[in-house]
Amino acid sequence: MTVQEHSGSRAPRTSVSSAEAYDFRRPSSLVREHSRVLELAFETFARQWGTQLTAKVRKLFQVSCDQVQMHSYNEYASSLPATTAMVLCSIEGESARAVIQFPTAAALAWVGHMVGSTTSFEAPSRKFTAIEQALIRSLMEEALDDLRYSLGSLLLVPIAVDAIQYNSQFAQAAATGDLMIVAAFTITVGERVVPATVALPAGVLLRQLGGAGRPIVTRNAPDLMRSQLVSTPVDVTVQLAPAMVLPGVILRLAVGDVLALPHPSHRPLEVVVSGVPLARAAVGSHGSRLACVVVTTEENP
Repeated sequence: MTVQEHSGSRAPRTSVSSAEAYDFRRPSSLVREHSRVLELAFETFARQWGTQLTAKVRKLFQVSCDQVQMHSYNEYASSLPATTAMVLCSIEGESARAVIQFPTAAALAWVGHMVGSTTSFEAPSRKFTAIEQALIRSLMEEALDDLRYSLGSLLLVPIAVDAIQYNSQFAQAAATGDLMIVAAFTITVGERVVPATVALPAGVLLRQLGGAGRPIVTRNAPDLMRSQLVSTPVDVTVQLAPAMVLPGVILRLAVGDVLALPHPSHRPLEVVVSGVPLARAAVGSHGSRLACVVVTTEENP
């Protein structure tokens, strides 16, 4: 049994908090309220895009928005297939470009039905011909109109189709560290389901959402976290060495019984935080209160 003396009257906490990994290379995230605003906007775009594709391709399309997240451009590009259609869109006043991405095979099938093909909704994956590229650009220009309508006041600057790339690792829409708002979609046509994404430079949208939602990028994030941790209160326990006692002895305890403790009278007490010994201390006093004087410290990595 452990006999303990506490530096305060409050009992030590027994609950254990779960810890989450923190990536100092990307100390930024979407504010919850702003994330919801963007999700609603991209859900509206999904409905508009599905209607537009249905009218143009003459097949019933269903487009759903799966999630909206913020990633660096390098993370976004790395998550894409090596070969895919990436429509790069220039944004007025921005060096970074927006991206509309979807499988090339799916796009070729869309084009086939646009020109009257009645074959199966399957096509090999390859680069677009000049005619196919023109039809895809037309589809994407209308998709951008739907995107502007859905985002409303969040996208005030003009945006236009710039180029089409087929290799996600070589399509440099933005610098590797630039933050992008990435919306993931699922496009369903009959029994075929394909993924698609829309990525927009984070600064373009977040500046319209207000200062609180702007990404906070700082090089001294570890120092800021340490400064916050040192001001967080923790429970400190000063305790004697524990004694092993049989359950039968505990059950028969009565007023006046004496428990022998293995802690030598000359040995300092242990200063413990969350079960980890950090120092040794001698019993003392501070005014009218009991206190302890730290005599040694321990390294506990």
